[in-house]
Amino acid sequence: MKFIFILITLSLFSFFQLTANKYTISGYITDESGEELIGATIYVKSLKTGTVTNAYGFYSLTIPENSYQIIYSYVGYETQIKKVELNQNVRINIVLKEQSKTLNEVVITAERKDANVAKAEMSTMKIQAKEIKKIPAFMGEVDVIKAIQLMPGVQSASEGSSGFNVRGGGAGQNLILLDEATVYNASHLMGFFSVFNNDAVKDVKLYKGDIPAAYGGRLSSLLDIRMKDGNNKQFKANGGIGTVSSRLTLESPIVKDKGSFIISGRRSYADLMLMFSSDEDVRKNQLYFYDLNLKGNYKINEKDRIYLSWYMGRDVFDYDDLFGFSWGNKTFTLRWNHLFSEKLFSNFSVILSDYDYEISQSSEEQGFLWSSDLNDIKFKADYTYYPNTQNTIRFGVTGTMHHFNPGLAKGVGNQTMYNELKMPESNALEWAGYLSNEWKLNEKTTINIGLRGTIFQNMGKATVYNFDENYEKIDSTVYSSGEIYNTFWGLEPRVNFKYSINNRSSIKGNYSRTKQFIHLASNSTAGSPLDIWIPSSPNINPQIADQFAVGYFRNFYEDAMETSIEAYYKNMDNQIDFRDHAELLLNPEIEGEFRTGYAWSYGLEFLIRKQTGKFTGWISYTLSKAERKIPEINEGKVYPASYDKPHNIAIVVSYDFSEKINAAANWVYSSGNPVTFPVGRYEYGNMIVPIYSDRNDYRLPDYHRLDLSVTYKFGVDKTRGLRSELNLSIYNVYNRKNTWMLFFSQDDEDPNITIAEKVYLFPILPSITYNFYF
Repeated sequence: MKFIFILITLSLFSFFQLTANKYTISGYITDESGEELIGATIYVKSLKTGTVTNAYGFYSLTIPENSYQIIYSYVGYETQIKKVELNQNVRINIVLKEQSKTLNEVVITAERKDANVAKAEMSTMKIQAKEIKKIPAFMGEVDVIKAIQLMPGVQSASEGSSGFNVRGGGAGQNLILLDEATVYNASHLMGFFSVFNNDAVKDVKLYKGDIPAAYGGRLSSLLDIRMKDGNNKQFKANGGIGTVSSRLTLESPIVKDKGSFIISGRRSYADLMLMFSSDEDVRKNQLYFYDLNLKGNYKINEKDRIYLSWYMGRDVFDYDDLFGFSWGNKTFTLRWNHLFSEKLFSNFSVILSDYDYEISQSSEEQGFLWSSDLNDIKFKADYTYYPNTQNTIRFGVTGTMHHFNPGLAKGVGNQTMYNELKMPESNALEWAGYLSNEWKLNEKTTINIGLRGTIFQNMGKATVYNFDENYEKIDSTVYSSGEIYNTFWGLEPRVNFKYSINNRSSIKGNYSRTKQFIHLASNSTAGSPLDIWIPSSPNINPQIADQFAVGYFRNFYEDAMETSIEAYYKNMDNQIDFRDHAELLLNPEIEGEFRTGYAWSYGLEFLIRKQTGKFTGWISYTLSKAERKIPEINEGKVYPASYDKPHNIAIVVSYDFSEKINAAANWVYSSGNPVTFPVGRYEYGNMIVPIYSDRNDYRLPDYHRLDLSVTYKFGVDKTRGLRSELNLSIYNVYNRKNTWMLFFSQDDEDPNITIAEKVYLFPILPSITYNFYF
């Protein structure tokens, strides 16, 4: 901690020494549709310095008075060079045109070619929507999270699942943001699809360890997804008809060059197929999911812009009006960008998040209703100060109010026999402030230093159960509405460095501390709609992680191919697991089921990636270990985490045979999940009782799968301005029967014989999708 304070002090001292007698060039960089470009490069060749645009396309560069040629570039777009006579502060907004490329020059990355080597950040992965689109899709559904699962250090929670684990962390230790709003359950159809419609997505960035000081609340990763802003020049539309669902996206100016909107919808139609059944009862069933994304933005003046984002998605299953199950997310983000000066950029946000589920049985006499919900109200103020080319200072504050309703089950109807069962509701306040500085010491060395302070407060109205050392309930304490009855606080230092060996290679390292105050209660490695979130409390301490990482980064063939090797070690305290045979559903005393201890993980990550030319893709390999030690579990002995997979390989390739035909493939391999198996048995009365192994002492068979896809682009219909394409995807080409679950049961004829039965989910699955653009 002292080291962090010293670095911050030195970097700020350098800022005060370098700000005199300079002027600022600032502005926004967009494409021809008005879409703001994130990470566009601004470079002054004579000074060998520059900057990049932020998440809103804004840049600021303070340099000495002189004449300059300023180079504006963004990979895949035509470079612009502006001659500037700098003797005062100037505003220069740039519109970059997309390059007309030959087939050999196709580019699918949005970052500068040498970003892998030149950027100070590490342990991050950025992937564009058009790159995701080329990956063979499960059931034809292009999926952001399925693409993320193919990156090094990231593992799929299970077959077909939208849950993922990062560097030995649990699925509940990932912070997933959609336009800065938290998405608590990112899955549709029990996890087979994610809630993110790729047609509405502009930018996807995963932080596996080097999480910026502006973000916190989770131990393992940050998945930051940004929606498109909409075309502010002209009306555009695109969509698709697939095997599982159909999509439609519309974007248009509100006022040309000043504001725009985008609306994007997606709905599955399994239930529509049921309408053709000859069975009337089957026709009454419903099974579908939908997503609706809406975003608008408006430029009030040169200093003020507002953005409004809204998302709603839901899964619905109704059986003949007798039984119903539904769950879904809602998010809302209102942001105001304001320029206090050419050097000080600010963003103020009001953010709402909500996740709920409901199970019901309809009956006029005896029915029941089971519901749960979690919602957040958040305010953020973020500032970025650009004093000079050596420093970029970021600071801000965040306040969040959480409301937890873990579960309520009650009878409905005139003659109900069900008693009401209610888990205690609770509230919490989470506060944070941060300060960071990206400090360029010289041409070769950059250090990014940050410090985040957090406060978490439990607030009534609440009922807290008190337990003894054996987790037996003693009594309970009731707190009145608005009463603060427990407080946690702590500091989270973050630091990384980059040293450039030459213009083709660099060494990077980072250290970060993260804290997590709300915890996912789930007995499933893949996650379930019925999972609930529980706040830290007098019975549950916050989770804490310290992660160290170092890496070597090298580009080849004029930056056409990037490679990296990263090593990491993560130590985690107050890690949560559950006692054997824990009861998590509708248990008012659920905190008594928690057991806490230590966990650690370490590994090596290898990546080779090519993003230009006809042939693109990447190869990733992760060698890792994730273990835990909790005194009350497994007799206090070390055991593998349920998501410990020592070997993980992903090969993703795409080839453009011509301007019209593209083929793609991906092959994945991973070690099997650790599991607990019965290893013996004994008779008790007339019953045979199994004896189980140590926790996670066995493994399922290794997992591997090959997927293929072919896309054919039709010619342009010039009369209607219509472009279209047809995509054929095949999931699990060689029909591998990967084990999803193993059941053990007694033989019907001889109860002394135990039978193991394997459950697998997906055989070979072809799908077809038609996409259109106009």
